[in-house]
Amino acid sequence: MSLNSTPSANRIHIGFFGRRNAGKSSVVNAVTGQELAVVSEIRGTTTDPVYKSMELLPIGPVVIIDTPGFDDEGSLGALRVKKTRQVLNKTDVAVLVVDATEGKQTCDEELITLFREKEIPYIIVYNKMDLIAESQRQTEAKDGKVDLNAGPQRRKEDKNKDNKDEQEIYVSALYNRNIYELKELIGKSVVMEDERLKIVGDLIAPGDFVVLVVPIDSAAPKGRLILPQQQTIRDVLEANATALVVKENGLAETLQNTGKKPAMVITDSQAFEEVAAVVPDDILLTSFSILMARYKGFLNAAVDGVRAVDGLQDGDTVLISEGCTHHRQCDDIGTVKLPRWLRQYTGKDIRFETSSGTGFPEDLSEYKMVIHCGGCMLNEREVKYRMKCSLDQGVPFTNYGVLIAYLKGILKRSVQVFPYLYEKL
Repeated sequence: MSLNSTPSANRIHIGFFGRRNAGKSSVVNAVTGQELAVVSEIRGTTTDPVYKSMELLPIGPVVIIDTPGFDDEGSLGALRVKKTRQVLNKTDVAVLVVDATEGKQTCDEELITLFREKEIPYIIVYNKMDLIAESQRQTEAKDGKVDLNAGPQRRKEDKNKDNKDEQEIYVSALYNRNIYELKELIGKSVVMEDERLKIVGDLIAPGDFVVLVVPIDSAAPKGRLILPQQQTIRDVLEANATALVVKENGLAETLQNTGKKPAMVITDSQAFEEVAAVVPDDILLTSFSILMARYKGFLNAAVDGVRAVDGLQDGDTVLISEGCTHHRQCDDIGTVKLPRWLRQYTGKDIRFETSSGTGFPEDLSEYKMVIHCGGCMLNEREVKYRMKCSLDQGVPFTNYGVLIAYLKGILKRSVQVFPYLYEKL
């Protein structure tokens, strides 16, 4: 997969935060080497988060996010600050830009508190070092805080043990000073791709072959496979195994004619019941959605949460949430099939509400459970944030694949590939 085609959900999200006129946009432009953000002396020039997918060395494919000032004022300013807070939910590395001539202010400390609460690695960048008076430089050097005339001009905060991992660096976006060192610092804060969990590659061995069941119906995108299917094929190939892709109506013949037992069969969740009837019990069976739930870090919660289905009563409200926006088909999975299957399974008159894209309710108290898609269009941090919002409010959280397997009576079989989960059921 080329850098240009890497999905946003698989890119490291780097968010730039700070007060108005601290120089966030100037630092973003210096780091990216592009006029990505509008720069002005007018406070509050950045009114909405600006997203840019690009390659940033030494990291690779990233999404750079320039946010509005966190000290914005008035009713409109409050909306901008709210959007900035939402950006935190998808930020893998935070860069706090502080005006070096003024130092950290109250709202900067508030942002640092949020970084820590959300366990986001962060770097404090003191911009406009070129404007610091010589007397200030000498004072800081005398106090032992930092030698602004030396080397890469960065330090760790060692005085406060709670902040021992806090990284700080002085830069001048105007004169491009220490920007290279800043990018190196950002790179060291990132979990690189080869350290991340695989979708299926760690579950198979070189030489294995895996059968992928991909229905091609009216809901399938024209001329292409959906992202989880593409990513799973790539993951199988990177594991030096073989991926064999078939439609559900050709699965039985394929298993009969291959002459070799597949290590695993992975199916689209909507074909789970049909596929389970064909695949022998001695062959591992799971779904793209279940694999994505593990990849995004919420499979355990999804398996635990699905049991809430049995407690649903007449009049209860269930939230069905998707991470992408797409044209709804006549038999759409989220708005038609899942509600129908749930009503059939429970025999209850359940109410359903939906959310899609970046929209996700902060107050979930009215819902008896949240059913989320696989989250392929969201990065891991944002999906985990949604899961945590649900669990913190006492609302069970599950996903499409786990729910469908549960409703069809094959959940235990579908997680057999994960022994620690299989033993729980």
